[in-house]
Amino acid sequence: MVSQFRYGIDKLSVSTALEIANGNLKAVLCPEAVSKINHSAEQVKEIVEGGRTVYGVNTGFGILANTGISKEDTATLQYKILQSHSVGVGDAIAVEVARLMLITKVQALAQGFSGVQLSTIERIIWHIENHVTPVVPKKGSVGASGDLAPLSHLFLPLIGLGEVFYQGKKMQTAEVLKSFQMNPVQLGAKEGLALINGTQFILSFAVKAVQRMQNCLDVADIIGAMSLEALTGTKAPFDERLHELRPYEGNKTVARRLRMLLQDSEIMQSHVDCGRVQDPYSLRCMPQVHGASRNAWLHLNELTEIELNAVTDNPIILSANDTISGGNFHGQPLALPLDYACFAAAELGNISDRRCYLLLEGKWGLPVLLMKNVGLNSGFMIPQYTTAALVTENKTLCFPASADSIPTSLGQEDHVSMGSISGRKLNKVLDNLEYILAIELLSACQAIEFRRPLKSSKILEFAHSYVRDFVSFAEEDRIFAEDINLVANLIKDFSFVNKVNEFVGSDF
Repeated sequence: MVSQFRYGIDKLSVSTALEIANGNLKAVLCPEAVSKINHSAEQVKEIVEGGRTVYGVNTGFGILANTGISKEDTATLQYKILQSHSVGVGDAIAVEVARLMLITKVQALAQGFSGVQLSTIERIIWHIENHVTPVVPKKGSVGASGDLAPLSHLFLPLIGLGEVFYQGKKMQTAEVLKSFQMNPVQLGAKEGLALINGTQFILSFAVKAVQRMQNCLDVADIIGAMSLEALTGTKAPFDERLHELRPYEGNKTVARRLRMLLQDSEIMQSHVDCGRVQDPYSLRCMPQVHGASRNAWLHLNELTEIELNAVTDNPIILSANDTISGGNFHGQPLALPLDYACFAAAELGNISDRRCYLLLEGKWGLPVLLMKNVGLNSGFMIPQYTTAALVTENKTLCFPASADSIPTSLGQEDHVSMGSISGRKLNKVLDNLEYILAIELLSACQAIEFRRPLKSSKILEFAHSYVRDFVSFAEEDRIFAEDINLVANLIKDFSFVNKVNEFVGSDF
């Protein structure tokens, strides 16, 4: 990891954006970026002084693009756009996501095609560095003219309006600025438009989804291997030769990981001549199903990293005499892969629920419901009800938001991406998936103990013992919700995967 990141010069990645957002990496404006920013701002001043008509500089917005604005009112226009477009509703997004929005906006503006003043970008960086995070409502963006509503709320604090999170509290911006003895920013021509044109709301949810989905994919492989061991399944379907005949990258990765996870297992060796010909699909087809979800993740990751370094403003300022009014703010390039990833994440939950069910059936030497004294005890019957409920909830979230479009701005903006909904929805599916995987992990840990004294592979035994540091074997019924939450937290905070990777010695 680099010692510091240079906005507008270095390439931003998902991991780098998260490092900056979490305060683990300093990001700065270097002299080269400052020069680009100042040059672009000078071009806008020339446009204003010269009186050439440029959208958003000296015209209204959207359907009002043909309405001229006087030279004297160009600055007021930018103030008013932040006010008028702040129409978001619902709960506030997470602080981390709002910080990602600030970071990704600085990266876009610092490339020097937006005509924003250096002082304005420096104030955004001040918000990042001092953890004065704007309050941004979740709902209200159609993801096409940029994320207009959420970005307007994000930048209201620049002009002294709106609310911020500071020191764990929600506060009025004016109150916080007063405590720092700071005044609001005075926006210049085009600045308000440059601030709210862009895909940073969609993008920031995509960044979080890329991080979280990768974690779930890694968790699913480990837990799936544990369930396979508990059910005395075979590793034959993970043979490298098989997957070279259908060489999808995700499939090959999962098969390789499963081979490594099952290496030198006593349990596996104990039933090589058991006579079972084939395992159920939820065991046998993990490379194909988990792998397909990995392929979707690879696609989302690739496009997210392109967007992290894109200029999504409108118009683009190449020079005072050369501006392009286009559609780089349109969210469709991310909306489609976000919806694709949504289906892929839901499928990880589907197949995990099926393995939970298999573990309860009492087949292949396991007790029914994973407990010896059932009747008086319900065993692990009811946790699978929860996976069933969460899987179905995820199915209802799989309608692609990007399949819809509702015209806005009196028809001027007649096709919109709805990518903001795609991004939020994918993260909801991941919320549910983390609980589904936690329940399978609990069930697999319970089941694998019925194979004692035989041991699984070193990696899976470590994973099992790590879970047992938090949740014990269940001899009888108890409040399983407490166990589920404990294990879900190990997945949500990435500690389960991180600990296994540390044990293996790498991200295998």
